[in-house]
Amino acid sequence: MKRSAPRPPAARPFVLAIALALPLAASAHGNAAHTATTTGDTAPATAPAWVERSNQLAQILIDAHAPFRPEYVGFFGIPGYDDQVADLGPDNPRRYREALSGARAKLQTQLELERAPNVRQDLQILLASIDQSIEGSTLDERYLLPWSDAPQLVFGGLNSLLSAQTPPERRARALDRLQRYAGLADGSTPITQLARQRYEERLSDPDLLPPTRLEVERSLDNADTYVAGIRKLFADAGIAGADADAALDAIDREITEYAAWTRATVLPQAREDTRLPPELYAFGLKQYGTDIDPQLLMQRAQLAYMEIRAQMQQLAPLVAAANGIEARDYRDVIRALKRDAIPDDRLEASYREVIDAIDPIIEANAIVDVPRRPMQMRLGSAAESAASPGPHFLPAPLVGNTGQQGTFVLPLGNPGGDGEGNAYDDFSYAAARWTLSAHEGRPGHELQFTAMVERGVSLARSMFAFNSVNVEGWALYAEAELVPYEPLDGQLIALQFRLLRAARAMLDPMLNLGLTDRGTAGRLLADEVVLSPAMVRQELDRYTFTMPGQATSYFYGYTRILELRMRTELALGEKFDRRAFNNFLLDQGLLPPDQLAEAVETQFIPAQR
Repeated sequence: MKRSAPRPPAARPFVLAIALALPLAASAHGNAAHTATTTGDTAPATAPAWVERSNQLAQILIDAHAPFRPEYVGFFGIPGYDDQVADLGPDNPRRYREALSGARAKLQTQLELERAPNVRQDLQILLASIDQSIEGSTLDERYLLPWSDAPQLVFGGLNSLLSAQTPPERRARALDRLQRYAGLADGSTPITQLARQRYEERLSDPDLLPPTRLEVERSLDNADTYVAGIRKLFADAGIAGADADAALDAIDREITEYAAWTRATVLPQAREDTRLPPELYAFGLKQYGTDIDPQLLMQRAQLAYMEIRAQMQQLAPLVAAANGIEARDYRDVIRALKRDAIPDDRLEASYREVIDAIDPIIEANAIVDVPRRPMQMRLGSAAESAASPGPHFLPAPLVGNTGQQGTFVLPLGNPGGDGEGNAYDDFSYAAARWTLSAHEGRPGHELQFTAMVERGVSLARSMFAFNSVNVEGWALYAEAELVPYEPLDGQLIALQFRLLRAARAMLDPMLNLGLTDRGTAGRLLADEVVLSPAMVRQELDRYTFTMPGQATSYFYGYTRILELRMRTELALGEKFDRRAFNNFLLDQGLLPPDQLAEAVETQFIPAQR
């Protein structure tokens, strides 16, 4: 599922989705000892001196990013940028790279002077993240026309700022940000006008790829949803008055005019072929953490897909017998389970029943330590679903956290289609609640991100070591840890979603390498994985233009954790402790697989022996 955390692109629109990888690179985490989470809040522990020093150095990189993507740094809780908006001014890619290069020179000097091992490791993380950001910006400028889904950008920046996880003093700046988006603040230009200018000034370059027709059509379909969503955000936040009304009216006009321009200028030139140039797709895989040859990844995923499908077929008759279903094929059994849908007005309460049941299961079976407080969950608005059309987790701020908790957000549909088949049936029935709650909640994302706040992980090892492989790999592993303790129908749906992750690792590279087509991929997802039309559309959009390469990260990250656990079990034998192992993984923050393996092999295994 999509997560809410962006990387700061040079030309692409800012999108609030955690699955968009931040600049990657990391080294082994220095915290070898686990501190059990037993408090009733998420206030961070007192950080050691080296973390304070590391965070001071990370501020050099934050200051370089912030003028170009203030929404990005604000998302993680960095104060001081909440009245600012993304820089889409003239020559912004070059200026962005120059700012990062300046930060790189400062941090390189600090690396040469620094003697503390942990701080040196963090400096290496920061330097590698800069290199990747510069590479991404350069590739974008070389290959792509800089078209932006400006309405989504505006909604995303305001939705993040007005989130319940954001402290009130920061939410109070939302009107300032809206006025700047709309061009009403002193010295500002409407962001939609800047987006048009950046596109039109490079339109004459025949070597640049225009956006795909599908992504432009999705943007046009969702424009009115974002307008309504922005108004709802301000109404729900109680921000009213003449200034707010004027700004809301102005942004309505700007978005409407931008949509008309997009329809007249961008859509006729949009490309039908969604494939990216090989160099761009290779970078996409790398930025999300999939550091494996796509052909080898596809082979592994194909094998896993066949094995998981066979397991589902073996389990389906047992599920059918337990639920009074006459069918025996796993596809028909899943369709029968889906027919017993939970009404929308009961959905949140129904999920809460399962969420509340999971913590005792985790404790009784010594899976991992969990907080002594309930996790947060709610349904997504129409505009949130348009911006992030899948279940996702909104983390609490990593910086300045005074007890805020992250939230599991469940969308009810996928707006932006033709009006038919926009509703999901993939998450609104009883059996689906288990694996989805384990992934987005506990022991998945909620526990992973809360651990970073509560244990004082450095910004380098959280904000800048982030990639989808280490985040989504943990969440899929967390699903698997809970499966044996779920009811039979929950186990079948857990396998269905694992089948989807294997399908993603096949179809994403196949579509981008021209080895299959959208129709064939869609039929597999609908007929074999048994997804709704809305979910199929969300998946195919994701592989081809929303986040090419990202969908591979779930399967790949999961397999890397399983490989690491197997090596650890072999090394420790009877001394292997699952709870201790899982706690240790959480202690490491968001480390890529190689650095995580180094930490386990050099710290965890010797300590357990």
